[in-house]
Amino acid sequence: MTFGGAPTRWEPSGAGRGLALVLPGRAYPPSAPLLDFARIALVRHGFTVQQVWWDSTARGDEDADAWVRRHVEAVLAEEDADHVLLVGKSLGTRAAPYATERGLDAIWFTPLLVEPSLVEAIAANAGRQLLVGGLADDLWDAAVARELAETGTDVLEVADADHAM
Repeated sequence: MTFGGAPTRWEPSGAGRGLALVLPGRAYPPSAPLLDFARIALVRHGFTVQQVWWDSTARGDEDADAWVRRHVEAVLAEEDADHVLLVGKSLGTRAAPYATERGLDAIWFTPLLVEPSLVEAIAANAGRQLLVGGLADDLWDAAVARELAETGTDVLEVADADHAM
């Protein structure tokens, strides 16, 4: 599978550990550094990585959570993976309710911790999760991150990093 001639899927060289689905931000594509470095690390650790590309300006009036869910479901409908890991950046973290419903592991880069519904979903997820955010990010709530860390979510805070990391 390709996007504009560039690959969007990578397979590990050895035995696979599952599928990592990379969900971009509103204006942060899967090929941007944070998500691309994650892709490299995941492939090296045995994950098949599938990037999701979207044009967030085409969302229109559709609810953001429903719009992201539709994209995730469309990709996963074509997959047969025993283990799915969601990796989302900002807008992509709106897949948190989907992850919670299915108990999926997740890595959330710059999650929208000012959105109560997303915080509730992250808190309720039985899967393993890592939150990565910056203390200079207006959409990162350090107090909420600490509460989530106290209940078992792994949290990495980066001093002076804003929403773009």
